Amino acid sequence: MGPSQKMLWKIYVGVIGAVATIVAQRLVTLGWKIATGDDPPEPTDPETPVIQAVSWAVASGVGVGVVQLLTQRAAARHWAKDIGTTTPDGGKIKIKIK
Repeated sequence: MGPSQKMLWKIYVGVIGAVATIVAQRLVTLGWKIATGDDPPEPTDPETPVIQAVSWAVASGVGVGVVQLLTQRAAARHWAKDIGTTTPDGGKIKIKIK
């Protein structure tokens, strides 16, 4: 697999990941509004209760993380189907120990 295919993969998954992150953040915000009836708290506002700020941070982190994972898996499936090879380096980090 040549360098051009690796570069194409990085661009492909980067663009998809960026869009997925924006969509996920909006979905988490909508979910927060539906669940609480309020806009999400501003975590840096000193008036925001700590438990509320932490709850928002956890909900936001988990929501975005899950969407990114599912998006990357779907991108890898599409790559294998359209290109006919596994993703470059299979998404694994190779460590060489001597």
